[in-house]
Amino acid sequence: MILKSLTSFFVGGFLCILAQILIDKTKLTPAKILVSFVVFGVFLGAIGVYEPLFKFAGCGVSVPLLGYGGSIAKGVKKAVAETGAFGIFSGSFTASAIGCTVALLIGFILSIFFRGKSKRL
Repeated sequence: MILKSLTSFFVGGFLCILAQILIDKTKLTPAKILVSFVVFGVFLGAIGVYEPLFKFAGCGVSVPLLGYGGSIAKGVKKAVAETGAFGIFSGSFTASAIGCTVALLIGFILSIFFRGKSKRL
């Protein structure tokens, strides 16, 4: 249990360090980096590498955006197996619907209680 927790912590930490290095050392915006992580997760899921990586690192790869991309790839594979080529379009939505719904609901609820402030640079 402790070894699994440490593995998750260090792999997740490595992904965060990688993102921070990309923010600091490149001209990429944070949004482009986040999208890149999701696309990389989809790629890892599509070539079959994400599942073994998840078994090794657990939440270290499933909680960050890499995990979101991996779940999208898994949903597309499942939908293609069930419905054929149409699953390419529908699989990503069914795989990510719960996460998107929860994020939207929590964002809406928090917006009722808190007001955003513009950030001055």
